[in-house]
Amino acid sequence: MLAVFDKSVAKCPEGLQSPQSNSVSALKDAFLAQHFTSVHPASVTLNLSSSALVAYAPNKHNPLLPRLFAVVDDIFCLFQGHIENVANLKQQYGLNKTANEAIIVIEAYRTLRDRGPYPADQVVRDFHGKFAFILFDSGSKTAFVAADADGSVPFLWGTDADGNLVLSDDPDILSKSCGKSSAPFPKGCFFTTSGGLRSFEHPLNELKPVPRVDSSGQVCGATFKVDAETKKETVGMPRVGSAANWSSNY
Repeated sequence: MLAVFDKSVAKCPEGLQSPQSNSVSALKDAFLAQHFTSVHPASVTLNLSSSALVAYAPNKHNPLLPRLFAVVDDIFCLFQGHIENVANLKQQYGLNKTANEAIIVIEAYRTLRDRGPYPADQVVRDFHGKFAFILFDSGSKTAFVAADADGSVPFLWGTDADGNLVLSDDPDILSKSCGKSSAPFPKGCFFTTSGGLRSFEHPLNELKPVPRVDSSGQVCGATFKVDAETKKETVGMPRVGSAANWSSNY
């Protein structure tokens, strides 16, 4: 799977970009989309205006960690892995028996966006299993990305030459545009357009970048660790009507 978000949609965290990254533009002349298609001829690629690009390849995946793709009301979700408590989540979100993990993530996001009964960290924490997902709401130009606490699914992110955020489960695809400005997506974390990177296991703590050094001794992106000494400011969500969009509050 592949997603590229314009920097206006997803601001790259400080520390992820390396000084000598050899990165190139992922979106210019559809560079990365064409490369993805050449590697995965059966893939589906969607250019979502100038804000985002998502691509899905049903082949060449681990059958124990399958890839899924779903679209509901202009909300796009790429999902890899599996959720163990699917039945409970279907009941919680009022979904029918045929709903898969990608549909569950979309419905969880819509509930969070429109009614917000739970904080975003609890929504992700309720997903029990091995997973990584990328969601893009093209209506509000909002990204929502997460990976499980064990890092069970290969999942990486990086920044290209234009400062756009690139995410993929394929390290070769990622390095093609991001070079050294890339790293594994942090375990137990989620990323949103408005809130940036946060830990869903320790939502009140800040995350600090730690330079990542590759086998050749060169700095290659950063890992992000929970800073036990620094707390985030808590911002309460006001109770408003169900029609209100709460996406700017998480």
